[in-house]
Amino acid sequence: MSQILIILSILLPLAGGALFLWMPVTAELYERAWCECVTILTSLCVWMAILGGRADSFTIYSFTNGFAINFHMDGLSMLFAGMISVMWPLVTLYAFEYMKDALHKRSFFAFYVMTYGITLGIAFSGDILTMYVFYEMLTLITIPLVSHYQDHDSMYAGRVYAAYVIGGAAAAFITVVITTLRMGGMFSLAGSSFAGQSVNLMLAVYVIGFFGFGVKAAVFPLHYWLPTATAAPTPVTALLHAVAVVNSGVFAIMRLTYYIYGAGYLRGTWAQHLALGTAAFTLVFAAVCAMRERHLKRRLAYSTVSNLSYMLFGTLLLTQAGFTAGMAHMLFHGIIKMSLFLCAGAVIHVTGKSWIYQLNGLGKKMPWTFAFYTLGALSLTGVPMFAGFVSKWRLLTAAAAAGTGWSYAGAACLIAGAFFCAMYTLTVSIRAFFPMKGTDLWSDVQVTDPNWRMLVPIGFFAAANLYFGIWPGQILRFLGTIASGVH
Repeated sequence: MSQILIILSILLPLAGGALFLWMPVTAELYERAWCECVTILTSLCVWMAILGGRADSFTIYSFTNGFAINFHMDGLSMLFAGMISVMWPLVTLYAFEYMKDALHKRSFFAFYVMTYGITLGIAFSGDILTMYVFYEMLTLITIPLVSHYQDHDSMYAGRVYAAYVIGGAAAAFITVVITTLRMGGMFSLAGSSFAGQSVNLMLAVYVIGFFGFGVKAAVFPLHYWLPTATAAPTPVTALLHAVAVVNSGVFAIMRLTYYIYGAGYLRGTWAQHLALGTAAFTLVFAAVCAMRERHLKRRLAYSTVSNLSYMLFGTLLLTQAGFTAGMAHMLFHGIIKMSLFLCAGAVIHVTGKSWIYQLNGLGKKMPWTFAFYTLGALSLTGVPMFAGFVSKWRLLTAAAAAGTGWSYAGAACLIAGAFFCAMYTLTVSIRAFFPMKGTDLWSDVQVTDPNWRMLVPIGFFAAANLYFGIWPGQILRFLGTIASGVH
């Protein structure tokens, strides 16, 4: 039964989005109902599959003896698929309001829905070749979303996005081919599978894969596409470039690190040190860039670059505690950043303003929006009682427990990143609620919070942020179970 549900969860949004693109013109209400129903039904299939338990690898189509489309479901699959299955219907509801006056809405929602199925294909991939196929499909299906507005900025963003992620995928393909030839391509602990191979060669192949898949995870110096992609509509920026696309890069690196190579094979090697150092540098570098950025969405995008490397840092510690913390931050950052980006989109939708200096005093006019934003900012900074504190504290303690010079240096970077995060997130709230005398730009302007289609998704993610900050035990035990199975 789980196998059928996995296939349905992938095919339903692909077929639903394609049919929506070609169906006759209907009333907007019916079009919205179609998109929302497809995403809800897909999410129901995902959760029924998750509740049914793990599924062994199964093949749905074989091209040759060496290449087939295989799916399976393990703990990491459940985490990634579960995340996006909760987020997608909510952000689709938000997108109805945000895109109500936009051009080309039909193509937008068609590609938006199809992207859901492709992202689930990555989550449920049963081997590295299948994951790579859906990874490339995700690139191609999201290019029209990035360049949706078809103006100069969005077309440029689309070209930059395509160049970076296709180039990264080309590098990752080298790793896919070599590891597949060496071990058959199935996800499994692989320390002994590389016996007889040149260690330095296989470590170099890992590094190529790390940076290749790391393009979507926005590691330095391959991060430029992500702030540029904020030219896309906010629902794209929030769901795809703060969660689905970028987390698919992190997910692929987790698979490569623990399920293809194995922690024991990489621990203590120059490849681990290079990847770990890159992640530590990226998280501080991007935080500094966020402090300097004056455009609200681009500031949040640089924040995403920084926090993606928090996840990678935990993963690359190659300890059970580090992997648990990295997965926790993948989940919690997704919740927090969804709330922050959706708040930014609400501001842009209502006021048409997107520069931070234009927000002085706006918190008094849009109190719910900026209250939810402030909760997200406090969490991302690492204030206790919020989800962000839980994962960042776990990352810090995992780095200290690793007990190496690299982990101690990374811990210092984590602390510096948290300090910069407080500066670049909370200053927005201070401007909005407590403008300096004579700088309130909104005292005589009639604006209000957006309607329920925007506030309900924002409020949901704010509530989830608080819930996991106060009661994180159950999800952390689940993540610990995942991490214990690959060490």
